[in-house]
Amino acid sequence: MDITSLAIAWLVTSVSFFIISKLPIGVDIDSFGKAMISAAVFGLLNALVRPLFVVFSLPFVLITFGLFMIVINAAIFGLAAWLVEGFRLRWGIWSAMLGAIALGFINSILYQVLGPLLRFR
Repeated sequence: MDITSLAIAWLVTSVSFFIISKLPIGVDIDSFGKAMISAAVFGLLNALVRPLFVVFSLPFVLITFGLFMIVINAAIFGLAAWLVEGFRLRWGIWSAMLGAIALGFINSILYQVLGPLLRFR
């Protein structure tokens, strides 16, 4: 992944975090700047911690045919909220679950909308 793609992914995820903070699902982010920091921390956690979570929970992932990945995503989402000041989960794990699902959904929509515009190579 080149630096341009990384910057675009970070910006799209930042916008997704900011949109999520405006939804009534219990996720509070103070500002767009905090959303950008949250997206960066979430990305780092996804790159560094998520593979360990997946390996250690592989039996659950296999038994549930991958549905346990939602729990792993919620754990990463909650860990990011714990690490970033100004990013709060009002209802604990339920806000983390809803936030993780909303993040995947909103990111997918944004990439579908922006996809044709981002293909500049």
